[in-house]
Amino acid sequence: MEVILKQDIHTLGYKNDIVTVKNGYGRNYLIPTGVAILATESARKMHAENMRQSAHKQEKIKNEALELAKKLEAVTITLGAKTSTTGKIFGSVNNIQIAEALAAQGFEIDRKVIAIKDAVKEIGKYTASVKLHKEVKVDIAFEVVSE
Repeated sequence: MEVILKQDIHTLGYKNDIVTVKNGYGRNYLIPTGVAILATESARKMHAENMRQSAHKQEKIKNEALELAKKLEAVTITLGAKTSTTGKIFGSVNNIQIAEALAAQGFEIDRKVIAIKDAVKEIGKYTASVKLHKEVKVDIAFEVVSE
């Protein structure tokens, strides 16, 4: 079954993408919750027209994301965490703390677009990837130090 997404879904696709999903997932979850619509012939025509009209708006958004990515590449973050004597962190560092540190430096980034590959459980240097646009992704270096 093919559906047109009305909003971004992390594991499936982005807004206005036409994706193929299993029938039950489409009929029982995506369409009833209003996240997607069935990709009928008329819906595809309307989708194509909407995409044509919003092409230059998307280009502007992409350019803004590229500018922000250039600024974020130069940023390094230092996060303090309570640690044991061996350097292990009590708890872990997650995307919420990185988003707060970026906000303190003047960058308003949603925590949901920040991804850390491995769990941060020790002090050291790591990288987090920030997906600003579906075509723009930037890696941010951060360091975890003991408080």
